[in-house]
Amino acid sequence: MSTDYLGTFIEVAPDSTTTAAQIPPSRATPSVAELQHRLLAAHPYAYTSDELLFEVHAMRTGVGEADRDAARAAFLARDQACLRASPLGKRYGWGTHHDAEGRVALVGIGTPEYARLAADPSLEHRSAMRSSRG
Repeated sequence: MSTDYLGTFIEVAPDSTTTAAQIPPSRATPSVAELQHRLLAAHPYAYTSDELLFEVHAMRTGVGEADRDAARAAFLARDQACLRASPLGKRYGWGTHHDAEGRVALVGIGTPEYARLAADPSLEHRSAMRSSRG
C-alpha cells in the first residue's frame, strides 16, 4: 500500500510544542528524522513519500545498488507508516507539502510558506500524528 499523498499539506502535530522548525540533531548513526530531513532539505520535490521512506531504509540497512530493485519491491510490499508518523512533524516542527504528483517538500512551522499552505483551500489538510494519546 502506498504512503504517497497528492495535493496535500501535512501540518505539524496538534500536540507539538515547537514554534519553529528544528533540524534533527546529528548522531553517529543517523536517525530516521535526520535522514528524512537531510534528503528533503537537499532535494525538495524530488521524492514521493514511498521513495523517501525506501531511501531512508536503504541508507540505514546498507542496501547496495545491485539489490535496490528487489529490496524496494520487498520494502513496499509491507505496510509502512506514512510521513504523518515522522518525527519531523511530531517533534521537529516540519510540515510536508505533497504536490499534485506526490513529490514532497519540507515547510517549517512559523514561516510565511507554512501559513500560506495551511490556509490553502485547494489542498487536502492532514496533521502529523499526535505524540500522546491524550
